[in-house]
Amino acid sequence: MENIRQFSPNMLKTFEICPRKFFYKYVKNISMPINDEIFEFGKNIHALASYYLKKENIDNMEKSLSERERKVWEYLKSCEYFSYEVVNTEYNLVFRQNKYFFGGRLDALVKKGDEYYILDYKTGSAPKNPKYDFQTMIYLLAVNEFFNTDKITFVYLDLKNRECIKTEFSQELKEEYLARLNFVIEKIDSEDYRKIKDECSCEYKKICY
Repeated sequence: MENIRQFSPNMLKTFEICPRKFFYKYVKNISMPINDEIFEFGKNIHALASYYLKKENIDNMEKSLSERERKVWEYLKSCEYFSYEVVNTEYNLVFRQNKYFFGGRLDALVKKGDEYYILDYKTGSAPKNPKYDFQTMIYLLAVNEFFNTDKITFVYLDLKNRECIKTEFSQELKEEYLARLNFVIEKIDSEDYRKIKDECSCEYKKICY
């Protein structure tokens, strides 16, 4: 593998969707334009939530929200997890598995008693199979290792559909998650990432060959 030693959930998701896209984006480091409007909406909500949980003054930020942002923010602010003890927000965590590192940035980590809750805000829809989403797996494993506890729940806060989707950590899941990560890394190590997806329609289509 060409100089890749740390993997994020987005990297593994990209590989799973299209190995060639992974090759362009993360091996060759080729960037393509993105939809700024969608990106900015999510970024604003995440920033607001981080400041709020850190108990900083957000009055001016709230006044500048669009109607759409305001509705999403009011729902998010009212969720029960925002009343829990805040461990950290926009929190980078990494763990090592064999010769590679896995990690990413948690939107928020909160706790109630000795129970930890990883919060992830989705301004779009939550994953179709959240229990086995790479984000769920990697973040649960990272918190388990760093805090040395099994009492962890990953919570997707689906702001589009106003749903909370929870996955509770267990040692059985840990073994399964590590096996799944090893499996996908073995495929990447075998240069499977050079394969071309049939009927590609992503942003890299014009340079795909």
